Amino acid sequence: MYSEVVFKHFLAPKNIGKIIDPDGEAAVGDPGCGDNLELFIRVEDDIIVDLKYLVYGCASAIATSSVTSVLAIGKTIEEALKIEDEDVINELEGLPEAKYHCSNLGVTALRMAIDDYRKKK
Repeated sequence: MYSEVVFKHFLAPKNIGKIIDPDGEAAVGDPGCGDNLELFIRVEDDIIVDLKYLVYGCASAIATSSVTSVLAIGKTIEEALKIEDEDVINELEGLPEAKYHCSNLGVTALRMAIDDYRKKK
């Protein structure tokens, strides 16, 4: 069973879209279930000022991507790197255990986008 928060983020995902010429970007997928996520960040003075993503997947994948964006925007790079899968699950007021793997898509993509940003910097 999904929480109301999951439904809220699934039906009206936050920050969906694409940043043209991002400071960092990443693409991840889960071949087991078919979920795919592209994530883009804009960084100013070491702060993530914008984060957009394109996601293809189930309600959990969409909701976790949305929550990851909300948690990361406004954070410094170091603060964003501290975001864990459990933070995403807690923000969603839980996920079915079979959908826990979805929470790591956003967190993994965020860390990869930060790595990309650092390499470009």
